[in-house]
Amino acid sequence: MACGACDLQSIAGLEEALTTAAWKHPKVVLDASGITFADSSLLNLLIMAHRAGALRITAPRPQLQRLLGLTGLDAVLYVRATVEEAAAC
Repeated sequence: MACGACDLQSIAGLEEALTTAAWKHPKVVLDASGITFADSSLLNLLIMAHRAGALRITAPRPQLQRLLGLTGLDAVLYVRATVEEAAAC
């Protein structure tokens, strides 16, 4: 589960974890319920992880859900309400 702000200053740890997971596994589920702030750094990371493998995002808070909607990424990425739903698709 990712927690806190995901911006240019704090994205490195999540980037390493997602990149490693995407190369090792055909399906990666990111529980986004703990992300309190996101900027374009997170969006870029999500796109890169999605291209490397099948990324699923679960339980984004309203701010992240709005950001995904405004950029059209909600139509490209698999966004689901729960980890169980994401793992099933």
